[in-house]
Amino acid sequence: MSGPRPVVLSGPSGAGKSTLLKKLFQEYGNIFGFSVSHTTRDPRPGEENGRDYYFVTREVMQRDIAAGNFIEHAEFSGNLYGTSKAAVQAVQAVNRICVLDVDLQGVHNIKKTDLCPIYISVQPPSLDVLEQRLRQRNTETEESLLKRLAAARADMESSKEPGLFDLVIINDNLDTAYVALKQALLEEIQKAQETGPA
Repeated sequence: MSGPRPVVLSGPSGAGKSTLLKKLFQEYGNIFGFSVSHTTRDPRPGEENGRDYYFVTREVMQRDIAAGNFIEHAEFSGNLYGTSKAAVQAVQAVNRICVLDVDLQGVHNIKKTDLCPIYISVQPPSLDVLEQRLRQRNTETEESLLKRLAAARADMESSKEPGLFDLVIINDNLDTAYVALKQALLEEIQKAQETGPA
């Protein structure tokens, strides 16, 4: 595949992936593109089909998964989520660096494909800091918060697995974390800038 390599970003909810991506998109808006994931969950208020997610039925998604149209997929809280090959190709077609925000299961699934992305894990400095961040959001029930923390603990352990990630960023300072992210992507950013959008 020609053009810049895609980027796979992973890490627990509350580690700061969205904030880092927002900064990246603000600085290099025309260089990066987000692959829009599919989900079988209902849209939340303000979410738009095709912008936030492709909202599809379980039947449609299972059919497309069976047909091999997905790079990765996972079930979370009773809903399916996944990244289609078409979503990544749509971003690459306009010569942008495709960003995939996936969980650990997604990382393992992508490792089995020929996508060849840069794997980056964003981690909180500690579980305590993560819990604090999630509580400040005030968007979780106690039960879902505990589930997220348990998943985060497993995520933090897995990020230490040799060879799983090209880079692990500990997000204890947003500016420092952002510099590390930018540094890791500099070569691909330059490639995209040289060729320009299609």
